[in-house]
Amino acid sequence: MAKKSKKQQSGGTPATVALTAADVTYTVHAYDHDPSHPSYGQEAAEAMGVSPDRVFKTLVADVDGTLTVAVVPVAGQLDLKALAAAVGGKRSAMADPALAERTTGYVRGGISPLGQRKKLPTVLDASAAAHATICVSAGRRGLEVELSPEDLQKLTGAVLAPIGR
Repeated sequence: MAKKSKKQQSGGTPATVALTAADVTYTVHAYDHDPSHPSYGQEAAEAMGVSPDRVFKTLVADVDGTLTVAVVPVAGQLDLKALAAAVGGKRSAMADPALAERTTGYVRGGISPLGQRKKLPTVLDASAAAHATICVSAGRRGLEVELSPEDLQKLTGAVLAPIGR
């Protein structure tokens, strides 16, 4: 993986700027986003030629009144009960999309777990630990960032838990 310099990232997203500032090794993957594709995450996996179990989607849920980020493989779904349990909560539901966009500073389909406007509690699915690198949104549709799950966990303060199904 290539390390991007701050100079290369002057026009980057908040996610890539955060990665560069943290001096983390990562690779950016850009592809032409097709607005008619039924799944942002599946589209990313197909466009990059990466197994869907290594491409993770970023979802925002409401756990007992607190917005919480869940990062799960695009090939599966988020288990809302497991997410609540992972952060010591009782109930969770998907957050209102407009609220998720306002809070994170990203648009739906491009929400990154990195560089969010407001730092939210984050849970990374335990399956990420099985991979040397994973891909997550770099902050806009058609742009992914590949990094180690350990670096993602460290930068987001994420809890590692089995939240996907």
